Amino acid sequence: STGTQSTSSAEEDTQPATAEAHVTPLTAEQQRTATNLTNQLSASADTKNKAKVALQLSDFYLGIRKFDSAAKYAETIALLEPNEGNFLRAGDRYYDAFGFAANNNKSANLGAKTREWYQKALDKNPNLLNAKANLAMTYVSTETPMQGIMLLREVLASDPTNEVGLFNLGLLSMRSNQYEKATERFRQLLKVNADNTKARFYLAVSLAQTGKNKEALEELAVVKEREKDPNIQAAVAELEKELK
Repeated sequence: STGTQSTSSAEEDTQPATAEAHVTPLTAEQQRTATNLTNQLSASADTKNKAKVALQLSDFYLGIRKFDSAAKYAETIALLEPNEGNFLRAGDRYYDAFGFAANNNKSANLGAKTREWYQKALDKNPNLLNAKANLAMTYVSTETPMQGIMLLREVLASDPTNEVGLFNLGLLSMRSNQYEKATERFRQLLKVNADNTKARFYLAVSLAQTGKNKEALEELAVVKEREKDPNIQAAVAELEKELK
């Protein structure tokens, strides 16, 4: 589907995105950066330059975790310079925003945008397996969740070691309370990449759900040692308390 009219892109997209501005307001310095770049974008007549400024805006918003705005400006670039790399970036950034959507309505809209841009990238290059595996996850909360599972199976048929595919199938198994199956997927993934601490954490959760507390605690110990993300560390501590 093409939910985006390319003609409106250049004009309308020079407005700063305010969709998630109410969550944490920008600091004065961030506001200055945003305003400065937005003004440059409006003033720029040349497509190449416009795309360059839009990329700075998208990266800026990504850096401060304003995922909706990061996606919106990535879309601006893809409309200005329609090529595989720009389509893929727009898909990736909409996928980030989709992952953080606060409600179902927003999630549905961002999921549709993610599919639109990933599909454009996949039309140019069907071998973008990570894009296909992410696209699959946007179907999970739609009327056709099986479509997502079919896509993930296609990804793993092409490449049985695809980390994103294995990870997402593991998550889906957890979601449907098939923890034995999830354990299997996360173990497969860790054979491919033993350093994937997120997969190891979810492996521990799945093991705990099937009553294998001792094994779960062993996996958590590894995560604790290697993981830098304070959110995951907090989740590990929480789970350890429950299991001991």
